[in-house]
Order: sequence, then C-alpha cells, then structure tokens
Amino acid sequence: MEFNLEITQKITKELLLSKHSEEEYFEYYLGVPVKKGLFCSPPLIRRDNKPTCSFYKNKNGSVIFKDFAGISGDVFTIVMYLFQCSYYQALRIIANDFNIITIDKLEKHQSLIPYSGNILKTTEKANIQVEIKEFSDKELIYWKNYGISKLTLEKFKVYSIKSVFLNGIYHTSSTEQVPIYGYYGGESSVDEELWRLYFPTKRTYRFLSNWSSSMLQGMKQITKFGESCIIIKSMKDLMLLDEFGFTSVAPTSENILITPLQFKKLSSKFNQILIFFDNDRAGVLCSHKYKKEYNCRCIFIKRKYAKDISDLYKSISNVQFWMVIDELNLILSDNSITNTKHFYIF
Repeated sequence: MEFNLEITQKITKELLLSKHSEEEYFEYYLGVPVKKGLFCSPPLIRRDNKPTCSFYKNKNGSVIFKDFAGISGDVFTIVMYLFQCSYYQALRIIANDFNIITIDKLEKHQSLIPYSGNILKTTEKANIQVEIKEFSDKELIYWKNYGISKLTLEKFKVYSIKSVFLNGIYHTSSTEQVPIYGYYGGESSVDEELWRLYFPTKRTYRFLSNWSSSMLQGMKQITKFGESCIIIKSMKDLMLLDEFGFTSVAPTSENILITPLQFKKLSSKFNQILIFFDNDRAGVLCSHKYKKEYNCRCIFIKRKYAKDISDLYKSISNVQFWMVIDELNLILSDNSITNTKHFYIF
C-alpha cells in the first residue's frame, strides 16, 4: 500500500533532495568523497593524473562539480552526462537507484563508494589564476600561420601564459613544446578572473576553464550594428574571420546552443545570423539543432578542403584564401546560394 502511494508521486528535484543530500548523490555516482580541495577526475568522467576537479557551492547553495578541463554542473547535470540522458530521465534514474520510487524497467546502478557523510560548507568557486608573459616569436608565428595578428590577439584579450594555478595551487607552466594561451573573459560576480586556457599541442583535454557554459566568445567586441553575424566553432576561427572583416561569435562548445536571449540580442544587431561549424559529426548535428531552433542558414567547408576555416587558411595560399573570402561574402549577400567551390550551404 505504501508503495502504491509513493509510485503516484511526481519525480522532482525537490523530492529527491528531500530524501538525500546532493553530497550523497554525488558520491554514489562519481565514486569520490565530496570535500574541499582539488582532486583527479573520477574515471567515469575522464582519466587524468593531475588534480583538476573540485566541488563548491554556488550562490544558490547548490553543490557543483567543476572539472576545469570538461563537464561542470550540479548532480542532475552530472547524471545526465554519465548516462547520456534527459533531465527528466536523470531524475528517474536517481529515484530508482535510491529506492525513492521503484521503476521496474530501469536498471539499478550500485554505489561506487559508501557515503562519507561529508556536507560541503565551502562556497569557494573554481578559481583559475595565471601568470602572463610576452608572446615569444615562435608563438606569434603559430598565430600568424592561422592568419591572426598580434593586434587581433590583443583585441580579443588573448594572452601567452607562463604559469597556471587552480584554487591557489600550482598546476602547470608553459614550455616551448607545450605553450599555453589564455582567453580572458573578465571577472565573475565575486571578482574572480574568468579564464579559458588553450593547450594547442595537447591531443586531448586542450582546455581548462572556469567560464560559464553560456559565455559567448566575441560578444564583448561587438560594438556596432551590421548586416550579418556568424556563429562559429572557436575563438581561433572567430579571430581569423575578424581579420577579414567578418563579425562572429563562438560558444564555448559546438554542443552548446546559445540561449534564446543571446539569439535575440544578436538578432537586434544583425539582419541575419549564420551558423558555421566544423564539417564533422558534432558540427553537423549541432548545426541542425540551430536550424531547427532558430531557422538559421548553415555553412560547411567541403571536407576535401579542410575541417574548419583556420585549417583551410593554413593549408592554402593567400590568393586562394581571398577566393574563399569572396565566396563567403557572396553567401552572406545571397540567400539563394546553396553551393560554391569551397562551401555547402543549407
């Protein structure tokens, strides 16, 4: 009888948090104790031998898992990430695993560690501090190979980084073989610097960041109204387009859809918004999401040429690239074009 009453309850965030703490849920699924300080990424998130993760409480009092090199969020976001599911399905998984509401068709997942009983008291947010240095000649040549000048680096607040500190603890330093570039995003509401650090020579986990997922790169540099704005994949592509007179912005990831409010703000400044992501699976899937949500035209470089615009610049001559720029200008000015030498448009 008790079961029948409980099964009729609606599964909500509030219901789950009334039964167990956020800390207990986190430890159940991540297999690490929730406490102050940095720790190595749980294997279910990614494998790393450097401490780049932490827990903190946000201004609303929610416990947040922060991976400087990847996913961040509350326990419901992390469960969505672990099981690649929707928010509502994450609630169902937790309810079933903790016997709050039994759902026969769902698999039960076992706790990775016994709950430590810890309750997080710190409100310290994930903090990145850096030591800046002058760009070396080699570093400036790296950016020049992608068509990006020192003046443009300065415009978009991109710096050469000497050393990195995470939550006050030394993390790493740049070397000639492993340079570090920092994209400065201003200060947070609690006067902490916001950085997105780029390690171009690393094969995996090329970024460390304490930016919000809603940060829109290039937005602060838009100072006037215009005909077109391009939503592009990366800061590197954004800066290259700026060198040739195009206005663009870049989410922190291709997988992140800009918010309706951000889209409305862009639409108030520009007559048309176009999507220009990589021609790989992730880029194509996200472009279709933008097409569905905002009815934007989408541009792709043909795969035989390059994956993205900065790689295309690096692989062809200046004369050839000016042909690419002419094609882009033509695409922006004529909505009927669906194909050019270097691009597909839909």
